[in-house]
Amino acid sequence: MLTHFKSYSIKLNGRLYTIDQPKVMGILNTTHDSFFDGGKYHTIDSALSRVEVMLEEGADMIDVGGQSTRPGADMITLSEELQRTVPVIEAIHRRFPDLIISIDTFKADVARKAVEAGAGIINDVSAGDDDVEMLNTVAELQVPYIAMHKQGNPKTMQQDPQYKDVLLDILEYFSQKTELFRSMGIQNVIIDPGFGFGKTVEHNYRLMKNLKLFHSFERPVLVGVSRKSMICKLLKVDPKDALNGSTVLHTIALLQGAHIIRVHDVKEAREAVKIVQQLTIDN
Repeated sequence: MLTHFKSYSIKLNGRLYTIDQPKVMGILNTTHDSFFDGGKYHTIDSALSRVEVMLEEGADMIDVGGQSTRPGADMITLSEELQRTVPVIEAIHRRFPDLIISIDTFKADVARKAVEAGAGIINDVSAGDDDVEMLNTVAELQVPYIAMHKQGNPKTMQQDPQYKDVLLDILEYFSQKTELFRSMGIQNVIIDPGFGFGKTVEHNYRLMKNLKLFHSFERPVLVGVSRKSMICKLLKVDPKDALNGSTVLHTIALLQGAHIIRVHDVKEAREAVKIVQQLTIDN
């Protein structure tokens, strides 16, 4: 099952950043209602403390989000999302000036303000579908762009997701998207299949089983499965008890050549990376 890891270089903060081994992206939710850690890190002090812990545990980058995108989540205003994210990003950037910060948003205005505050990556769960200005903004800012697939919106996406063939449909979606990105001059793209975003448990596991096919786009692949319902529903556990399942899925993704795993639990993810890397050593 072990897939050869292919290195990529992306332009980040004015220089080339080489993804020559799997990277761990730590999640920092400044929300009040995220499914696992909502309400824990919405102050600057608590956010900085959490970032410090994640860096000590081996995080390569931090993803800051102020709008919950869990199934059923309510949308907040632009002003509120800016208030939740921009001051935190500014504070993180001051404290850790060399840290790679990603802004998790589908709003172009939030993305722009976050980059101005110190974020170096835009992580968009809608791949530009939910804000007509997002792709123009990415093209102008020329920062790495994580493009994720989702079906529907967070409020309704898990009610009855339907596909002709979930794998082929999403591969076709990214085929069209990557062509669009190329035509707009957006080069530094990272592909995220969007586990849990408008997919049933069966859909999610079919995507995971065939994750290696997403390497056909010749772009880094990001996987976000940490403590999600594809684990909880299958194992009949709550998110707080889904660490073991998360680590299993992270390992499977890494075996298939995933470049970035987006996680709540950095220490355990880093251990998974180390074990998978050991398998690639010629003994």
